[in-house]
Order: sequence, then C-alpha cells, then structure tokens
Amino acid sequence: MPEKDLKTAHDGVGHRARLRQRLADGGGEALHDHELVEYLLALAIPRRDTKPLAKALLREFGGIGGLLTADWQAIGRIPGMGDTSIAAIKIVQAAMLRTLRNEVAEKPVLASWQALLDYLRADMAFLSVERVRVLHLNGRNMLIRDEHMGDGSIDQAAIYTREVIRRAIDLGSAALILVHNHPTHSFRSRRITLKHIETLENPSIFSIA
Repeated sequence: MPEKDLKTAHDGVGHRARLRQRLADGGGEALHDHELVEYLLALAIPRRDTKPLAKALLREFGGIGGLLTADWQAIGRIPGMGDTSIAAIKIVQAAMLRTLRNEVAEKPVLASWQALLDYLRADMAFLSVERVRVLHLNGRNMLIRDEHMGDGSIDQAAIYTREVIRRAIDLGSAALILVHNHPTHSFRSRRITLKHIETLENPSIFSIA
C-alpha cells in the first residue's frame, strides 16, 4: 500500500477510535448527528472515510429522522451507498420501531397514548408521501395488528372502507385506529368502533403536529 494510503488508513482508524471513546464516555449526546451516522457507516464500510458520505446523507434527507425513515431505494441512489451500508441504517430503524412498538403492545392503547404517538411519529413523520395504516384493537384496547394499507401521493391517500371492514372482521377487531400522515411532518388519527365504521370516510378528529 502506498505511504499516503497507509497514512489515510491510520488516520481513519484513529478518528474512529476517538469517536468510539467519546461515545463510551458521554453516550450519543457526545457526538454530532453526522458523527453518529459516520460511525454507523464505518461499521459497514470499514476501509473508507465515511464522514463525507454521512454528511451527504443528512443533507439529502434533512436529518437523522429523514434518513432512518427513507426507503431502501432512495438511500441507494446516494453515490457510495450499497446494500450493506443501507442495511446498517435500516436495522437501526427496525430496532427503534420494535422498541417503541413493544411499549404500545404491552398495555391498553388509551393508557399509553403518548407511546402510541411516539411510535407513529417515528415511523411516519418524515415520509414524503401520505401513508394509510390501520391499528386493530381487541376488546381490552390492546394492539393486535398494525397494518400498512397503502401509500398515496404527496397530498392524498386512498382509504378503501370495505377492505378495512373485511380485515377487521377477519381479525375479530373490537376497535380500530385509522392513521394517515401528512408530508408536512404531522399526522391525524381517529379511534373508532366497528359500529361507527362508516365514519372512516372522514377520519380527521384531531391533528397532532
């Protein structure tokens, strides 16, 4: 390896060691956003300076939230991002959502409303198109199924009431929560019972920024 390349590799190892030590000493708060992404990418691309790539990703997707929720294909369009590095990002998102979902699943939804909102925001707040999903609840208001019903455009998404009703009957749902986001980083949600299923045509009972 040429002397210049050896020096670059050595500098990269030293830089990552310093990031690792700062993380160990001060937790995630000790690192800037681009350093968090940089270190994550370094685990997938160990022989490359990942700082420029980390900054490019954050610039493209508007921050860590946008990066984590971006779809696989969108991230893959960034030069330098391959399947291994994309997987490193998406596995972090998956772990985060699993943790938040478990907080919702272990208690009645109405008793853990903030946990539900945190889960939905983490998954939907940064999407670039509208998405419709239905949360199915049992008689104790426990979450039994979270289903993605489809994506729309930047300002609308279709809701097929008959499909929602049919699926609710199949699952034996006692109540539903219909959710859809807005690309303006907010979403609306409404809790309904099956006997009020016709109100799905106008689900916006309140708005959460």
